[in-house]
Amino acid sequence: MFDNYSALRSGLDSGKVSAVEIVKHYLDNINKGKHLNAFLSVFEDEALAKAAEIDKKIASGKAGRLAGMVIAVKDVLSVKGKRMTCSSKILENFEALYTATAVQRLIDEDAIIIGKTNCDEFAMGSSNENSAYGAVLNPHDITRVPGGSSGGSAAAAAADMCMVSLGTDTGGSIRQPAAFCGIAGLKPTYGRISRYGLTAFASSFDAIGPFAKNVEDAARALYEMAGHDENDSTSVKHDKTDYYAELSKPLKKGLTVGIVKEFLDHGVQKEIVDAVHSVTKHLESAGVKVKEISLPNAEYSIQTYYILTTAEASSNLARYDGARYGVRSKDSAVLEDMYVNSRTEGFGEEVKRRIMLGTYVLSSGYYDAYYKKAQKARRIIKDDFHNVFSEADLIITPTTPTTAFKIGEKINDPLAMYLNDVFTTTANLAGIPALSVPVGKDSDGLPIGLQVMGKDFDEAGVLSLGNYIMRNC
Repeated sequence: MFDNYSALRSGLDSGKVSAVEIVKHYLDNINKGKHLNAFLSVFEDEALAKAAEIDKKIASGKAGRLAGMVIAVKDVLSVKGKRMTCSSKILENFEALYTATAVQRLIDEDAIIIGKTNCDEFAMGSSNENSAYGAVLNPHDITRVPGGSSGGSAAAAAADMCMVSLGTDTGGSIRQPAAFCGIAGLKPTYGRISRYGLTAFASSFDAIGPFAKNVEDAARALYEMAGHDENDSTSVKHDKTDYYAELSKPLKKGLTVGIVKEFLDHGVQKEIVDAVHSVTKHLESAGVKVKEISLPNAEYSIQTYYILTTAEASSNLARYDGARYGVRSKDSAVLEDMYVNSRTEGFGEEVKRRIMLGTYVLSSGYYDAYYKKAQKARRIIKDDFHNVFSEADLIITPTTPTTAFKIGEKINDPLAMYLNDVFTTTANLAGIPALSVPVGKDSDGLPIGLQVMGKDFDEAGVLSLGNYIMRNC
């Protein structure tokens, strides 16, 4: 109905359209796109009631900054009184007791939450095939995956079922689906957005971020969600800027962009390499200095990432035992059987795989060999980025080594699946902001994503370059 929130807000303020009409438009699209399996629950009545309330606020001149922006929320984020399954059987009937800080801040500015989106179980996956409630389909080609783990959120935004959606990114779970679905997706700096109300996968990696069809709407959502939260000990006190306003400024004079030479030698699909080179040539013609840089230890990112995140997952998922909340096995005679059976019946195969791997690397005799060594590797990888950012302002890379692959193609080969994250895990290991934007399509008509990475808390720079690339390249 509207290409961006600026146009939508103009229509609302002028009376050309109402928030109720906007919500009905998205509800209609959700109904038409049911086959994509993007949503696990839709808040039709509540969204329409909220829209009617917002229409009154607009008429009285008291509406919030995001009035009428319709947002879908990944089902690992809590919304009070609503089901939160994390796409797992073990939480199939769990109802959230409070609303996540990031979501509440959007609601406080009169955004409308339209529903909860499907994802890989407990955000563990790169294809959205690990959901207990069925795979999500890619809107560009329903035989292809939408990416994971935030595939439902990406598909919802790409298929015009909402204006903005929220995902989470532990190793690429926003950027990879954004690339596969042809939209913008941002992972902010670790600590920029409160994780309070987010179901933890790997607590030192997880980040909440927005999807949108354009960078402008993602920037608006980021501004409202960002900021310190006393409920989250990892939330950082750091100044934020008006990211949306920054997008109207020209690229900074003397801007230097680095190209990671190692990242173009990992068996990357030729059309993706060509797209990256096309962008760099355009940037150079626009006066941007483009230089080759090196992240010599990036080749260890996948190993480091999967050791550390599975270790954290093993700890975080220990709470799901059938005793306090969630599904409890009915076939248990004694307490120990209840624990074992509840987890066996409730968790899917990928979650079990990661719990076992994480428990193994934390076990006696292996802690030093794996977990401790991986922590050291993480520090070295972060130092590589620190060194690179002394000679380049921003970095661009492919988001993924290939465009969206077929459903079922890699589900039985965990290593091949994990390698989809080869370009995205580094930003999570280092904690830096990273954005994926679409830069054309391949010969099969599938979107190609390009990743922009920046220094800690330089979301403004990342968004500005991403916006320029999306508009001009």
